[in-house]
Amino acid sequence: MSLIAQLTKLTTKAQKRVGRGYGTGKGGHTSGRGTKGYKSRVGSKVPLWFEGGQLPLVKRLPMNRGKSRFNVLVPCAEVTLAALEKMTADVISLETLKLEKIIDKRYAKAKVIGNGTLNRKVTLQGIPASKSAQSAIEKVGGSVVA
Repeated sequence: MSLIAQLTKLTTKAQKRVGRGYGTGKGGHTSGRGTKGYKSRVGSKVPLWFEGGQLPLVKRLPMNRGKSRFNVLVPCAEVTLAALEKMTADVISLETLKLEKIIDKRYAKAKVIGNGTLNRKVTLQGIPASKSAQSAIEKVGGSVVA
């Protein structure tokens, strides 16, 4: 690369103003907008959803409003061992997870995964656990009841 290409520019060139007559270099008649049509007119802005007169995708889909539309996104909550460590209850079920606000009340299922450490004895009731989480719970004297 040459030394000249690495130098910083000191001057800037102004952008060419279109439609200011034939003598300006870019002007007269259509001024780069083509001949006819919607986009050649003044103040024309085509919306993002516009599909050329076809019924837009936004209007074709059924209306899914409200907070309930997010319920199906994550049907099973993941609970870590670190979250179980913070809980006060010794017997942990889905209801106690919801009461202590470890998981959201909309979840119908939960599963314990082996992230974090557990230093106290807990009993899981009706909540499945991964192999690593189950071994960590049993290591400290706890149990997993299906």
